[in-house]
Amino acid sequence: MSARNNSPSSRHTYLVCYDISNDRRLRKVFKICKDHGTHLQFSVFECDLNPRELVQLQRTLKEVIKHDEDQVLFVSLGPSEGRGDRVISALGLPYSRFDAPCYVV
Repeated sequence: MSARNNSPSSRHTYLVCYDISNDRRLRKVFKICKDHGTHLQFSVFECDLNPRELVQLQRTLKEVIKHDEDQVLFVSLGPSEGRGDRVISALGLPYSRFDAPCYVV
């Protein structure tokens, strides 16, 4: 990894959202995402990643998901640095930090 990729300015924030149709794969995707970001909601993580980390996360997830049944979205929110504080607002139930394990009902 080059020093350029480690600089804070090369990091971007992504919302990683997934819809996984199989419980076993869902648990694997959850664990992978938890290793890379902050759990915001059942299937939503916030991840600050440099380009190399993004490719690594995508590659790891590609190996786990079933491409004709599952979906993982990466929503770029732009550079991590200089964005200011994260502000999360909610409609309905209030937002609270979500550190609970993944449950499948």
